Amino acid sequence: VQLQAFGGGLVQAGGCLRLSCAASPDLSRFAIMGWYRQAPGKQREPVALISSMDSTEYVDSVKGRFTISRDNARNTVDLQMNSLKPEDTAVYFCYAYQRGTYWGQGTQVTVSS
Repeated sequence: VQLQAFGGGLVQAGGCLRLSCAASPDLSRFAIMGWYRQAPGKQREPVALISSMDSTEYVDSVKGRFTISRDNARNTVDLQMNSLKPEDTAVYFCYAYQRGTYWGQGTQVTVSS
């Protein structure tokens, strides 16, 4: 199992970024996928999760701004992040669960004020 994250970067407050997580060998095997983030000096926290049935959950601080989706044909899970705030600055990690937990490498998201 391999998870590879793409799409981090530097953006001004109010801007947007799209993160993608490419899963191999097969996205459909995972019951839950999503994104966590870890800001400096803070614990890693779940940001958005999506099940194999496409039910979603979001941390309260991103509701209405972030959207998670999964594309089984492309084997990707995407996180569209709009109206970014400086407090969204963190390293974002792709996450997957199916009889075990899997993590991708982190990708840095920096939102300047």
